[in-house]
Amino acid sequence: MIVLPRSVRIYVATAPANLRKSFEGLSNEVRSVLLSDPLSGDVLLFLHRRRTQVKLLMWTRGGYTVVHKRLERGRFTFPCQVREGVARVEIDAHELAMLLEGLVPTTQRAAMRWSPAQHNIPLASPGGMSGEPPA
Repeated sequence: MIVLPRSVRIYVATAPANLRKSFEGLSNEVRSVLLSDPLSGDVLLFLHRRRTQVKLLMWTRGGYTVVHKRLERGRFTFPCQVREGVARVEIDAHELAMLLEGLVPTTQRAAMRWSPAQHNIPLASPGGMSGEPPA
C-alpha cells in the first residue's frame, strides 16, 4: 500500500512507455513527452504496451523512487478519462490503488465525502475576541 498526501497529484501517461528505462530514462520521458517537471513531487505512472507492467516515478526528499509491478495474469486497466491528443490524465489515489491491484473500475461513482472548503477565513479578527468590529 502506498500512502500519499492529498496534495500529491497522480498522472498516467497515455502513450505506452519503454519500461526498460529506469530513473534517468523515465525522468527524461516526463520532461519530453509529458511536458512536466519530474522533481515536482507528483506521481507519474507509465504502462507497458501490453499493459502487463506498470512503473511509478516520484521524487521524494532524498531522490527518485521507482516502483515497478508486473501482473502474472491479466492486464492493468486504463483510466477512462483518456481522450485523443492528451499526453497524460490525472487520477485519484483510490483509482491508483485499483489500477495497481488490477481491478476494473466500474461506472458507479463513489459516495460523496466531505472535504474542507478552500476559503480564506481569517483566524482572528483585528478587534480581538470581544466580537466588536475594530474602530
